[in-house]
Amino acid sequence: MASPTPASTPGRRREELRDFLRTRRARLTPADVGMPDGGRRRTPGLRREEVAVLAGVGVSWYTWLEQGRDIKVSGDVLDAIVRALRLDGAEREHLYLLAGLNPPQAEVGPAVPITPELRRVLDAWSPRPAYVRDRHWNFGAINDAAREVFGYGDTDHNCLVSYFTNVRYRSMLTHWAEAAPDVVARFRADVARYPDDPEFDRLVADMLAASPEFAELWPRHEVSAGAQAVKGIRHPDAGELIFEATLLPLADRPGQHLVLYNPRPGTGTQERLEKLMARRGLAAAS
Repeated sequence: MASPTPASTPGRRREELRDFLRTRRARLTPADVGMPDGGRRRTPGLRREEVAVLAGVGVSWYTWLEQGRDIKVSGDVLDAIVRALRLDGAEREHLYLLAGLNPPQAEVGPAVPITPELRRVLDAWSPRPAYVRDRHWNFGAINDAAREVFGYGDTDHNCLVSYFTNVRYRSMLTHWAEAAPDVVARFRADVARYPDDPEFDRLVADMLAASPEFAELWPRHEVSAGAQAVKGIRHPDAGELIFEATLLPLADRPGQHLVLYNPRPGTGTQERLEKLMARRGLAAAS
């Protein structure tokens, strides 16, 4: 199938923007937004001029936007339209994308407790390791397989800290030194997503003081956005285990990821892992 031409892609996006704004407008009534009815309406919902008044923009400009014309828009104006049309967070992000702007970073909220449903996902992934990691790389939850395979203990609360300061964990990794630059590069990419979060400054300062290796790598300013990685472990009881790690963002928890480790095919990891978990009484959940 041929790829769309550069001209067709913006055109399709403007069509989607037109239909999106029209349907969002149609679901609201004047009463919903505290405006008088204004008489009989040929079509349901708010009129374009009413949306323009609510958003504080010109009627012609809003009409051009809804018609999908190639006009300049700003985040402030889009947010005014978001408020006028009573859009939720997902709809706001969608509007930004259709308008050709990067969606604003989701606001950092308080830590959200791990739900029973998410805990059951972690348990069901056993005997394979899995955990939930927040935006600061803190562990939100860890399944028993991850504790057994990676040697995480009660004092392990943060992926980055454990990677550089947990002696047992470091000694088990088959390519610790080779992987360390990429770990720091991925962490720096995450830091950039939250420039006003002071917790990152505190964490980086602590790591610079605690780890010479981190202190050597951090000033390089390397970044990486990889969502997949390979991790090799020399387990004292199971021998060499090689996993493919996949990070899955949790849409309802901004900044949090579900990290799943799967035995790499052809390495014998699956068989050795199952034997280890069976000996520990941590076989797969039924």
